[in-house]
Amino acid sequence: MSDTLDPRFPIGKFHRPALPIDLATRTTYIDDIERMPSAFRAALRGLSDAELDTPYRPGGWTVRQVVHHVPDSHMNAYIRFKLALTEDVPTIKPYAEDRWAELPDTRAPIELSLDLLEVLHRRWVHLLRALSAPEFEKAYKHPEMGAVPLDTALALYAWHGKHHTGHVRLVGSR
Repeated sequence: MSDTLDPRFPIGKFHRPALPIDLATRTTYIDDIERMPSAFRAALRGLSDAELDTPYRPGGWTVRQVVHHVPDSHMNAYIRFKLALTEDVPTIKPYAEDRWAELPDTRAPIELSLDLLEVLHRRWVHLLRALSAPEFEKAYKHPEMGAVPLDTALALYAWHGKHHTGHVRLVGSR
């Protein structure tokens, strides 16, 4: 096994948790989502515009693109949760993340996306903390992944926030 870090996965690849997730694990994931915006801001603190416009790895997105990607992704996740809670295993629409990362708003000041992320996560956590265990068993259908229970989605997005915070730290540690 190599000791070198794979910059695509600075915290390792996502592994689907065994279901059902117990209350303590679910609470940890929700806490991770709650803390993510402040951890993300902390990782970005002190980066120059040149560093923000630096790819975190060869061929990868710039830090600025990553910053704008995270609220895009998490807004989609929040909507997917609400769809799963209000419909019977709805089929969600994937989106072209790579093409979204090229849109003009990804060159905007990062504060816009950091503020959006903070408010979004406060609202998302408010919803998550109010859900019952049976509600976390509800699912949405992803056209490529099949049924995704909300417990699995919760674990995925707790990981996702740390994953991209890790990308920022790769540039910040250079």
